[in-house]
Amino acid sequence: MKTRRIFIKNTLASVAAMSVAGKGFPGILLPKAKEKLGVALVGLGYYSTDLLAPALQLTSHCYLAGIITGTPEKASRWQKQYNIPEKNIYDYNSFGEIANNPDIDVIYIVLPPSMHAEYVIKAANMGKHVWCEKPMAVTTDECKSMINACKKNKVKLSIGYRMHHEPNTQRIIQFRQDKKYGDISKVTVAAGYFETRTTHWKQIKKMGGGSMYDMGVYPLNAARYVTGEEPVAVTAQEIITRPQIYTEVDEGMKFKLEFASGAVANCETSFAKNVNTLNVTCTKGWYKLEPFSAYSGVSGTTSDGLELNATIPNEQAKQMDDDAIAIKQNKPVLAPGEEGLKDIKVVQAVYRSVKEKGRVMI
Repeated sequence: MKTRRIFIKNTLASVAAMSVAGKGFPGILLPKAKEKLGVALVGLGYYSTDLLAPALQLTSHCYLAGIITGTPEKASRWQKQYNIPEKNIYDYNSFGEIANNPDIDVIYIVLPPSMHAEYVIKAANMGKHVWCEKPMAVTTDECKSMINACKKNKVKLSIGYRMHHEPNTQRIIQFRQDKKYGDISKVTVAAGYFETRTTHWKQIKKMGGGSMYDMGVYPLNAARYVTGEEPVAVTAQEIITRPQIYTEVDEGMKFKLEFASGAVANCETSFAKNVNTLNVTCTKGWYKLEPFSAYSGVSGTTSDGLELNATIPNEQAKQMDDDAIAIKQNKPVLAPGEEGLKDIKVVQAVYRSVKEKGRVMI
C-alpha cells in the first residue's frame, strides 16, 4: 500500500509539472481556454438592437451571452429572441452581480456618453474586459479614469471604432505609412445624417449630446489615422439650422485641424444632412473613400485608378472578433482607451474654439 501511495503521489506530481509547463495533459489541471468569449450588452437601444446583437450571431470568437437593461419588456423579448439564460439577464440594480458570472467575459457599454465612465469603471472593477462605444466619454478626465481602472484590474479596454478594423481604411493608412502618394497636404472629411428625432439624448447636453460628440468623432478620428499625426490647433464653427430643437447642443460643426507637418484637415459633421466622404490630397496624387464610414460598407478610388473595394460580411462582427482575439491572445487591441482619449482632447478643443470664436492650440 505504501508503494502504491508513493506511485500515485509521484504520478500526480509529474502530471502537475507537465500541465504547468504546457507539455502534456492540458485539460487535466488547467482550465481549457474558451473558444468564444461571452459578451454582455449594456443598453439595448438602436445600436445594440439593430447592429450589435445581429453581428454577434455572425462572430467566430465571441457570442451574445447576456444583457443589461432597465426595461423588463426588452429583457423578455431579447431572452426569447436570442435564447439568453435567465441568469445572464440583469438590470442596473443587479449589474454588480455579473462579477460572479463566468459566462460573461466582456461587457460592452452601449449607453449615452455621459454614462460611459461610470459603467466602464464598474465593469473593470468586476474583472471583466470592456468594450465601449464612441465617443469614449464627455471629458478627458473621464477617459483617463476609465483607462486607469482597466489597467488597475488588468483587463482590456477597447473603443468601438469600427473603421480601424475595416480593410479599405487599413489600406489607406498603409498608403500614408509607405508614402505611396507622397506626403499628405490636405484632408477633407465629413460625416453626418439627418436626425429626425427631436427629444433624444443626442439633443441633451448633460447626456453627452451634440453632433460633435456623436458623428464628429468620425471625421476627427479619420483625420488622425489618415495623417498619423495629432492636431496642434483647431478653428471651429458651430452650425444650427433648427434652433427650436437644438437649444442645448450643436446640430452641426465645421472644424479645421492643423498638424505639425503642415497638413490641414477640413472637417464637418452634421445632424442636418447626409454626408460621408473622405478625400486625401498628397504631393504625388490623391485617394478617397466615399462612403468612408457607412454601416453598409466602404469603397473608394485613387488618382492612379486603384479601386478600394474590399468587402467584409459585417463591420461590427469584424470589430468584435478582432477585439476578442486580442483578449484571447493577450495582444494589444486596435483601438484602446488611449485612442478615445486623444479624440476627446480634440473635441474639447473644438468646443473651446466655438466659445472663444477663434483658433485655439490643442
